[in-house]
Amino acid sequence: MRKLFKKTIASENPTLVYFYASWCVPCKLMRPTVEKIVEEGSTAINSLELDVEEEKAIVKKYKIKGVPTLVLFKNGLPLWRHTGVMPIEDIRLAINEHR
Repeated sequence: MRKLFKKTIASENPTLVYFYASWCVPCKLMRPTVEKIVEEGSTAINSLELDVEEEKAIVKKYKIKGVPTLVLFKNGLPLWRHTGVMPIEDIRLAINEHR
């Protein structure tokens, strides 16, 4: 997963990374929102879902302190992040600001 993660976030297209945990109720609430954002973006946006329990090295590197957390990467750099439930309109706005 680490190689895929590095390759995907290095893209010139924005990459939305969804950090979650299987036991996290707010994560379950956010999943349909994240899926809809990805569907809307089709090929203009990449996406990855990372379970914080399975990808601890990545979680540590990017200082993910809570879930759900969304991080938007472009060219390997984190440009935006949000922890907690967030309305779909606000996520769209953040992505559009960093295209």
